[in-house]
Amino acid sequence: MSLFAPDPVDELQCSAKGCRADAVWGLLWNNPKLHTPERRKVWLACDEHRAHLSQFLDTRGFLQSVVPADSLEGAAT
Repeated sequence: MSLFAPDPVDELQCSAKGCRADAVWGLLWNNPKLHTPERRKVWLACDEHRAHLSQFLDTRGFLQSVVPADSLEGAAT
């Protein structure tokens, strides 16, 4: 057991508040007031929360794309 570094995360979890389900989707977004156009942040979503999280980001003009979570390696910048 290390006192300085947490164990690596083996599985991706949904970003919805209180949800512990495995993430199936990656929601790529940026806030144009804070981020350069090429920057992408990532929220993770299970099937149940994909629509809700996508709508939240899209309403604010932040949502850029939705991709399968297994294709995310290196997607966030």
